[in-house]
Amino acid sequence: MHSAQCGGEYESVKALKGFGGRGVLEVVEDFEGNTYRAVYTVRFAEAVDVLRAFQKKSKIEIELIKMRLRVAEDDHRQRFARGEGK
Repeated sequence: MHSAQCGGEYESVKALKGFGGRGVLEVVEDFEGNTYRAVYTVRFAEAVDVLRAFQKKSKIEIELIKMRLRVAEDDHRQRFARGEGK
């Protein structure tokens, strides 16, 4: 995540399809025959928000990621509207 905080990306990072660009990214790693994913957003200049980390098993994960992104966006708006993020 430090690389993401500094504006960089690792080779295994790619844009998550369906989110309109490079604002929502995923890291995919294989370990002992299983595939794991971590999804995060860099849409906010002040923070990197991890939306979901999971073992790839189900397609319903995308809906959960969309819901968590909405929560992160709402939280970000509220914090910076009150001046807490400065």
